[in-house]
Amino acid sequence: MKGAIFDLDGTILDSLWIWEEIDRRFLAKRGIAMPEDYVDAVNRMEFSQAAEYTIARFGLPDAPESLMSEWTAMTRDAYAHEIALKPGVKAYLESLSSRGVRLGIATSSTPELFAPALENNGILRLFSAIATTSEVPHGKDRPDVYLLAAERLGMVPSECIVFEDTLPGIRSASSAGFITAGVRDRFSENDAQAIKALSDFWIDTFESAL
Repeated sequence: MKGAIFDLDGTILDSLWIWEEIDRRFLAKRGIAMPEDYVDAVNRMEFSQAAEYTIARFGLPDAPESLMSEWTAMTRDAYAHEIALKPGVKAYLESLSSRGVRLGIATSSTPELFAPALENNGILRLFSAIATTSEVPHGKDRPDVYLLAAERLGMVPSECIVFEDTLPGIRSASSAGFITAGVRDRFSENDAQAIKALSDFWIDTFESAL
């Protein structure tokens, strides 16, 4: 293994909880208790649709653009100051790097979110290549972003392992010839058994991978 390519949210960053928490904080600022069905409802919508739905449902005086700006600012602040690594991640990355394995990132997130989180947790310096789905034609249901990350590492898929917590990511990376490692996340448990069955390796925590 010459290269290791990591997904971020749900794989090395313990971050998937923050979206529901931001919804809760946003509504709490307005004296509104978050209904049980709210998160499921907005998760099915585009960003602007979620803003319009929220305004209509709770009778808010805000414009959709104002809500979206507030949500974005809250998310940036959370990534910069609250998002932590999963257990054992930093030690595992440092162990790989010390053995000459080059590290890359393949993510659907944006640099304005993930870069502060990686910097705050002291691991941004360890990565030699970063690729985002905004740079390629397809999302993670196709292997484009993993292939771009490998290219930027100067490697071919068979030389790299891809770490992912989602079934589409595992499937597409595997189809392109990458070795794959499924990573458990408490917010991705619905796919856990399928990911475990399809990936070449399975990781409960990175501490166990050391």
